[in-house]
Amino acid sequence: MYLSTIGRRDSGPVSRRKLAAVGANVLALGSVSLVTDISSEMVTAVLPIYLVLGLHLSPAVYGLVDGLYTGATALLRLVGGYLADRVRRRKTVAGIGYALSAVAKLGLLAAGSSTAAIGAVITLDRTGKGLRTAPRDALITLSAPESVLGRAFGVHRAMDSAGAFAGPLVALGVLGLVGSAAGTEGFNAVFFTSFCIACVGLLLLVLFVRDRQTPAPATGSVSLRAAFGLLRGSGVRRLLLAACVLGAATIGDGFVYLLLQRKEDIASGWFPLLAVGTNLMYLLLAAPLGVLADRVGRLPVVLGGYGALTVVYLLLAGPVSGWPLLVLSLALYGGFYAATDGVLMALAGPVLPESLRTTGIALIQTGQALSYFASSVLFGLAWQFWGAGTATVFAAGGTVLAVLITLVLLNSRKATS
Repeated sequence: MYLSTIGRRDSGPVSRRKLAAVGANVLALGSVSLVTDISSEMVTAVLPIYLVLGLHLSPAVYGLVDGLYTGATALLRLVGGYLADRVRRRKTVAGIGYALSAVAKLGLLAAGSSTAAIGAVITLDRTGKGLRTAPRDALITLSAPESVLGRAFGVHRAMDSAGAFAGPLVALGVLGLVGSAAGTEGFNAVFFTSFCIACVGLLLLVLFVRDRQTPAPATGSVSLRAAFGLLRGSGVRRLLLAACVLGAATIGDGFVYLLLQRKEDIASGWFPLLAVGTNLMYLLLAAPLGVLADRVGRLPVVLGGYGALTVVYLLLAGPVSGWPLLVLSLALYGGFYAATDGVLMALAGPVLPESLRTTGIALIQTGQALSYFASSVLFGLAWQFWGAGTATVFAAGGTVLAVLITLVLLNSRKATS
């Protein structure tokens, strides 16, 4: 998709050289993420409508489940990151994470309508994601030159978002074949298909991704004391605090799509297409914004992404409705992800030592995920007790505040470009 954005006669050779610059290992990791995201987004696309409209969960309970989906196992990111640095087997640790998430798809088949069982299965799935995310991102930082890290993460996230774009469409196709009116049979078919696709992603990891072995660290350089010692660095502390602040400004995809569904009165059968719109924009913009981040600085791109998120919240809270609002909201929401997801990790890479690169990335991701967990729960409570409009206005104000705090925290750091 990045090839189509150049728009020059010699774009083919130039683009191939730019893709080659990020390395074959980044492309292999991107392929794994593409297939895995087809699997995970099949479930993500149907889960909000299944829980809220199917199982009739209240906004507060859904907020707890949604926060659990992303943040409850966040501390395992630290475990996965530290373990990967300690044994210097980042691919192995990531593979265990991918395998756990695949098994969790089968667990959804057995969970039925039990909220407790669904929560347990979601915890297992997020355990897998918590273990794999930091080792995977660390492999990217070790597989591409520092000067093109923004591009490397942009290419990876573009491939990742291609899978995220396809996942809801596959789920919609499965529901159509089985019959979306077939109740749990349709959802069970989605869950089983998701499991099969996840197994393909795991196979790609085993066959094509190479583990980047860093030199054996000096004695004591990879230890719990050294890991906690990362926080002694001003750059790491500021980045961690900024990640926490930005995580607290994010209410989560499920809430955004439920608000859109409620505002536009979208039929439940079309609900998965909301994620398709977001992921299409993410797919189109991830690589170009990664390149832009390398050129103009990563911090301005990240803050611009959160500015787009603020506009999304204001649109959801406002009185305007109709298809232009729907298209604009999804486009801005996809732009938010493209500008922030990989670029924030590219911002972190240069300030972290190689021997503790995975641990440091995991630390930052953990802070952001825990803040997101709190934000999701609080937003669910605000929606239930104050109404969706008031809750969304507060979310928009919180995002503006988060952007200002992040600007103060990171603007003085030399490593932001």
